[in-house]
Amino acid sequence: MSLTSAYSLKSLQLHLPDIGLVLLQRSAKAKRISIRLQPLKGIRVVVPPRATFEEAQKFLESKLDWIKLHLPKIEKQETNLTVFRPDENYYTFSHQLRLLPHDKATLKARLTASEIQVFYPAYRNSSDDEVQQFIRKALEETYRAEAKQYLPTRVDYFARQFGFSYQKVVIKKAGTRWGSCSYQNNINLNLHLMRLPAHLRDYVILHELAHTVEKNHGPRFWALLDKISGNAVGLDKEIKNYCIELY
Repeated sequence: MSLTSAYSLKSLQLHLPDIGLVLLQRSAKAKRISIRLQPLKGIRVVVPPRATFEEAQKFLESKLDWIKLHLPKIEKQETNLTVFRPDENYYTFSHQLRLLPHDKATLKARLTASEIQVFYPAYRNSSDDEVQQFIRKALEETYRAEAKQYLPTRVDYFARQFGFSYQKVVIKKAGTRWGSCSYQNNINLNLHLMRLPAHLRDYVILHELAHTVEKNHGPRFWALLDKISGNAVGLDKEIKNYCIELY
């Protein structure tokens, strides 16, 4: 492999005994090689622009014992994934999920004022993987619509209450973050905030508004956040019990 190709390779998959598939993936934002274990996403080695995949593989091999220690925890988390069934109730922030068998061979979703209606072929089991994935996609789009309607108003409410200034609110799906604040004071919020209890949803909003004043997580940031949230450390610890991808 030439020097140019060694640094231009974007991703590589490896299969390791007792571990399974591992994705080596280059990231322009990464500053060092790191390993990420995430439910439903498996094992990913993040490779910065100035590192080769050979270096990343050596780093991976040096961390195999650590991976074997933590992998069962991730696999256990994945067993908590909800299986949506017609005879069980599931609610989003402001809608109820209804699973409706129909006489067509297609999957279809419809959002009303109070319901997410998911139609699936009557000859199929609602627990089939394809049906469940379609349900999750419908739920995610519902959370997105709810978030766009609710979260900007909530950000504005707290900004006015505590005297913060921000540019705009952006709603998106992020893999690992509930929210973020840019240096331009744009507030980015994860659509899955709509799944959180109200006090934790508010905590994330306050966390990002505090970043409009304090850009890092230094003592002044935590002092400010504690002042406006009432219990910054406790709330930060509590939110770690929730996973963006698992529900």
